[in-house]
Amino acid sequence: MLIAGLQKLTMLDYPGKFACCVFLQGCNYRCPFCHNSDLLGAQALTPIAEDEFFSFLQDRKQKNILEGVCVSGGEPTLQSDLPDFLRKIKDMGFCVKLDSNGTNPDMLKTLAKEGLIDYVAMDIKNSPERYALTAGLEKVDLEAIEESIRFLTSGVIDYEFRTTVVEPLHDAQSIEDMAGWLNTLMQGRKVTRFYIQPFADRDTVLFSGLSAPSKDTMDGFCRVLTPYTSYVSIRG
Repeated sequence: MLIAGLQKLTMLDYPGKFACCVFLQGCNYRCPFCHNSDLLGAQALTPIAEDEFFSFLQDRKQKNILEGVCVSGGEPTLQSDLPDFLRKIKDMGFCVKLDSNGTNPDMLKTLAKEGLIDYVAMDIKNSPERYALTAGLEKVDLEAIEESIRFLTSGVIDYEFRTTVVEPLHDAQSIEDMAGWLNTLMQGRKVTRFYIQPFADRDTVLFSGLSAPSKDTMDGFCRVLTPYTSYVSIRG
């Protein structure tokens, strides 16, 4: 397992739980606004040994500090040994939250079927028309994204959708188109939880010239999404 980083305690990333966040190396997207650009390549700059990570978990278990583990990236589902990695975490008694871009629905289904994940946070990048641009690619496999959306919203596992909103990649029309797309896929059912989070600039962001929408604009995006969701909120 290519472990590139570890946040030892978070009270924000796993709803309702004290958790750590482990970052796995590698991603198939190149989102212009990505904060974790050092995780995109095949090799970690400062890798963490798997034994070291599990020793950390064992210590936190003995001290009764952590309830869950967030597995993020990069894109964790690119790792072929992810099921074995998560099984070890589950065998220690921790709940597992997976952060994913939804591009590997087969892996997502395997993890859920085997009971290796308890919660999924899936990124919905933008409307179909702007998806590739927002992912930093010439083309994306929207069918895979749609398969992951349908799977998560079928009720098999607890989930949230989330969108990082960035100017000039998002506007009122793209948010409306994204909401309509989701509504079509879900055949009128509502998304359980949807978070929109404003872009925050950092030194690690891939591209310059990006900015966060105003608070009024973000509130407007929430109003657009409200008819299609059971719960929508601004995060961050």
